Amino acid sequence: MKRGAHEMPLRGKLNLYLFVGVLIAVGAVFGALVVNALSLEQQQTLSDELGAYLGGTASGAMAPIDVFRERLFFHLKWLGLLWLLGISVVGSPFVLALDFLKGVLIGFAVGLTVRHLAWKGVAVSFAVVAPQNLVVVPALAIASVSAIRFAYYVGRERLFLGRGRLLPPLASHTGTSAALFVVLGIAAMWEAFVVPHIVSGLSDWL
Repeated sequence: MKRGAHEMPLRGKLNLYLFVGVLIAVGAVFGALVVNALSLEQQQTLSDELGAYLGGTASGAMAPIDVFRERLFFHLKWLGLLWLLGISVVGSPFVLALDFLKGVLIGFAVGLTVRHLAWKGVAVSFAVVAPQNLVVVPALAIASVSAIRFAYYVGRERLFLGRGRLLPPLASHTGTSAALFVVLGIAAMWEAFVVPHIVSGLSDWL
């Protein structure tokens, strides 16, 4: 079957997925190291805030539906920004910056949890931080690759070669983002309705 003009070569797509994955991983390592670079006062302040968050989550201080809306809106903003940077073409390099930032945020959260709870923080990270990010990170990586592929097509086919149609790749990019929003909605449901029970179950142990 003939490959569509708007399609990036398979090897290019695989390399792009690999690059995005490595970028997120490097960001996570950097985020974990940032925790150790903070002053003792800053670490203590953040540890207190983390303790308050875990305590509030365990006690159900915020209604699950409100947590769901807040997390869903957060994911929507992140996904929408990736979509927008892709269609802007010139903003596509910032897609990679967002991927790195996502890694930093995850690494910082894990690093702070381990710093606050010592070895128990590792278990908490696996139970509380890891599950939803096993969905969120791949979804955002797919969205990032979709954005870069669209920008690649517009830059190469439309601007430099003056050929090809804009609608098919735009529909593909938008459809991918819409499907990923549903996936991120599942992650938001997990964060809102499951994570509090996990934290509550771990509260006595912690």
